[in-house]
Amino acid sequence: MHSVDRLSGLDASFLYLETPAQLMHVCGLVIVDPATMPGGYSYAAMRAGIDERVRGVAQFTRKLKKVPLRLDHPVWVRDEHFDIHRHVHRMALPQPGGYEELTELLSHLAGQPLDRSRPLWEMWVIEGYEADKVAVLTKMHHATVDGVSGANLLSHLTSLEPDSEPLGLGGKGTIGRAPGDVELLGRGMLTMITRPFSIPRLIAPSTQLIAGSLSRARKGTAMAAPFSAPRTSFNGTITGRRVIGFGPMSLKDIKDIKKTTGATVNDVVMTVTGGALRSYLADRGELPDNPLLATVPVSVRDESHREVGQNKVSALFAHLGTDIEDPLERLGVLGEANQRAKEHQKAVSADALQDWAEFSSPSTFGLAVRAYAGLRLAEKHPVVHNLVVSNVPGPPVPIYFVGARVLGLYAFGPVFHGAGLNITVLSNHGEMQVGIIASRESVADVDDLVGRFPIELAALSAAVHPSAPRR
Repeated sequence: MHSVDRLSGLDASFLYLETPAQLMHVCGLVIVDPATMPGGYSYAAMRAGIDERVRGVAQFTRKLKKVPLRLDHPVWVRDEHFDIHRHVHRMALPQPGGYEELTELLSHLAGQPLDRSRPLWEMWVIEGYEADKVAVLTKMHHATVDGVSGANLLSHLTSLEPDSEPLGLGGKGTIGRAPGDVELLGRGMLTMITRPFSIPRLIAPSTQLIAGSLSRARKGTAMAAPFSAPRTSFNGTITGRRVIGFGPMSLKDIKDIKKTTGATVNDVVMTVTGGALRSYLADRGELPDNPLLATVPVSVRDESHREVGQNKVSALFAHLGTDIEDPLERLGVLGEANQRAKEHQKAVSADALQDWAEFSSPSTFGLAVRAYAGLRLAEKHPVVHNLVVSNVPGPPVPIYFVGARVLGLYAFGPVFHGAGLNITVLSNHGEMQVGIIASRESVADVDDLVGRFPIELAALSAAVHPSAPRR
C-alpha cells in the first residue's frame, strides 16, 4: 500500500498564489513537422500517441484532494476517471496561419486557468501553422513541475527516432493512496499542532544566512539585493490577459563568444537579455538610470535532501547591466557579478525555501495575495525585482514528439504582481530559443522585444570580433 502523497509546502504555495490574474501554470510550445510520424499525421493518431505515453506517468494522471477545513496542504490521488479527451484538444489556425495568428491564439490560451478538479495539465494541438507544421501548446501547473521535472515529463512524450521508445527520463513515479476525509482531518490537525516545533530548527540556519549576507554585502561579494530594482512599466499590478512572443538566436554564436571571452553561456544570455531590454526601454523613453534586476530560478535538485515535492528550486537576484551601453563591457561586469551571485546562492541551504514554505497556509496565503492585488500594493512599495529570466538547457540532438520532428521548443513561465514579464531562453539542437510571456498591460510590443535578442547577440559578437565582417 502506498503512503499518502502530500504536496510539499513549496508545491502547494503555487496553488495558494494563484488568482484569476496571477495564473501559476507553466506553458511550453513544441513546433513539429508532422510528416515524420509513422503512418502519417492525423489528430486522432497524435492524441492516441499522447494517451499511450502519459497514461502510466503519475504527474499526468493524478489530481488534487483537499484536506477538510484546509488544515494542511492537499494530497495527490489517482484520477479514477482519467480521460485523454479532457486534456488534449484540437484547434486550427485561421489563415494565413502564420506567426501573428499563432501568438494571438497562444496568448489567449495562456490566460485561461486549469481545471483543478482534474489532473493539472492540458495540451492544445494547433494545426495549420505555416501550412505544413503543427504547434502543440502544453500547460502544466507549477504545483506539478519545476524546470527540471518539466523537462523530464516532456521526455515521456519524445524520442530520438520517430518510431523509437520515449526517452522517459526521471521514471514514471507512483501515486499515493486516496485517504478518507477523517484520516485527512486527523493528519491535518496533527500537522497544525506539531508545525510550530519546526521553527527553532529553521531559525538558526536562517540567522546564519542573514549574518552571512550582511558580511558579503560589506565585502562587496553579495548578490544583488531585492527591493533595489528601478520601477518600469513591467512592475505594476497585472491582469489575467497574456501576450506571448518567441524567436530563435544562434547557439553557435553564443558558444563562440563563450570560448573567446572565457564567459559562461549564462553570462552571454544575461548580457544579450540586458541589451535587448535596454534598447527596448530606451526607444520608449523609459530606460532607468539604475540597472534592471532579474530573479533567476536555480535548480537545487542535486543538492536537496528532501525526497518529497516536485519543485526543488532556489533563486538568485542578478542585475542585467541595462545601464551599460557597450555590450562587451556589460559582459565583463555581468560575468563577475554572476560569479558572486552563484557563490552567495550556494551558501544558502538548498532546502531553505522548501522548509519555510511548509508554513504557508491555504487560507491566509490566498487572502494575502488577493489583498495585495486589490490594494495594488505592487505599485506602492519599492520594486522587488523587474522580471524573471531563466536559461534552460534543452536537447542537443534532434528529438521527435510522438513521432513528429521537433523544430522549435519554447517555454513560458508565470508572471506575478509587481513583475509582469518572464523571459525563458532554452537551447534546442543548435539554436537558443527565446520565449517571452507578459501581462498584456505590462509589455506594449512583445514581438519588438523578441526581435531585439538576435540583434543584441550580433552586436556582442561584433564587439568580441571587431575585425570580422559584419553580417
